[in-house]
Amino acid sequence: MTRRTKRAFQPGRRAVLRGIGVGAAALAFPHIWIPNKAYAQTAGRGAILHLLYIRLSGGFRFSAVFNSDVDAQFSPFGLSGQKAMGTEWGPSTLLERAPFLEGGDQVVATRKAMGMARVTEFTNEICVLPCVDHEPFSNRADGNHGTGLERFLTGYVGGSTSFLTYINYGLQDRGRLDWTSVALPAFSLGEAGMALGAGEYAAYRPPVMDGEGFERFGFNAEASLPAWAQQIAANADERLRSRLHPDLRTPVEAYQQSRKDTAAYGEIFRSDVLRVSDRSNTQVDGISNAELIQLLGDTAEGRRMALALRLFHFGSPAVFMNQGGYDMHSAEEQGLPGAIEQLNQLLSGVRAALKKMQHPSGGTYWDKTVVVLGSEFGRTTGGQKFNSAGGSDHSSDFATRWMSMPFMGGIIQAAGKGGRSLGRTRPSDLKADGPVYSYRSVLKTLMDWLGCNHQGIFPADAPIGDFFA
Repeated sequence: MTRRTKRAFQPGRRAVLRGIGVGAAALAFPHIWIPNKAYAQTAGRGAILHLLYIRLSGGFRFSAVFNSDVDAQFSPFGLSGQKAMGTEWGPSTLLERAPFLEGGDQVVATRKAMGMARVTEFTNEICVLPCVDHEPFSNRADGNHGTGLERFLTGYVGGSTSFLTYINYGLQDRGRLDWTSVALPAFSLGEAGMALGAGEYAAYRPPVMDGEGFERFGFNAEASLPAWAQQIAANADERLRSRLHPDLRTPVEAYQQSRKDTAAYGEIFRSDVLRVSDRSNTQVDGISNAELIQLLGDTAEGRRMALALRLFHFGSPAVFMNQGGYDMHSAEEQGLPGAIEQLNQLLSGVRAALKKMQHPSGGTYWDKTVVVLGSEFGRTTGGQKFNSAGGSDHSSDFATRWMSMPFMGGIIQAAGKGGRSLGRTRPSDLKADGPVYSYRSVLKTLMDWLGCNHQGIFPADAPIGDFFA
């Protein structure tokens, strides 16, 4: 395959989000999407339209939650006896916790009526990869917060291009969508490190949204001009275009289209649909903002997840967000259960929302979305249930090394992998007893499912075909 031709420069695109609280990573946005040939890599290529990618911040004790069918030193809270029939991975008792579904008030009744359930009731819809490692051929884990996070965000230590940038780059040839006239890019909700990009990738860095809505995007510069002024500008552009030879018109036409896209993006960002905090009862895709907040919780993380679903409505292919703070070197024994309760509500709520929401292109959002959880590394206790401070640490062992990543969504069930464990670990020491996947191969798989052209990206790591084996 030959390398794609670089796109022509498109002037006037750098000011669209400046000064409105969206991070500097939004430079060179919006972008013009032009259809082109895609190259299939797995049986699931192009099977999804949206990715919700969640980082469990600070390093997560995966074996205590999503790989608990192991010895007590790795699984101090124990294996759940309430997992759904057909589940072969090891859900922890922590996943049984659901105070958001307890009590007899109207909110709880509404949540249940909309499909919320304990996570252990739908573990057979979740596929887990117990052994995901940064560098499978390395002789030790990367338990460093700095380099582990760099690997998580970019695939490499010192990586200069983030995962979401790769997604935008890989979808640069995407045409206008059949349910919206403008294809929004991927968004990072609050994590600037997920918006790196240099050289040919620089123009594809995702916007970084600092906050939980677009309430501050209330100014329409073009609309503030009188109609005659807008017409003068449009006529000047068209006169310039008409004087050029047809073979030389591409930059001007790109600029004209960018002006249209900028106006369209502005209309989207001013839309009441994205004002999730207003708790509107207006139904959009079969659900209201008020119902989304009821399902996901009226917390910063709940509102961000609701915003992610609303960005999907306007064509965004992927949204990234951080959840929690799991760097518990002390008091994990007391603190982790409460933190998991918040995560459980988000998982239960987003599952219910995705199954209820009708996608503008047909079917439900559940059919077209995958939800994935990851972190910069796992956590260890050196042979005890907890360290001397009642917490956990990170070093170079298997417990640190393995990120047991859960996947949830319609594609997982359609592939027959709901409840499956792609690999396993030996209970006594967590040694891998089955396949080990590189973290970059996971990222490349997600790109493939979105239909991204990932030619030249992570060339030594292939997308994971085992989801469809």
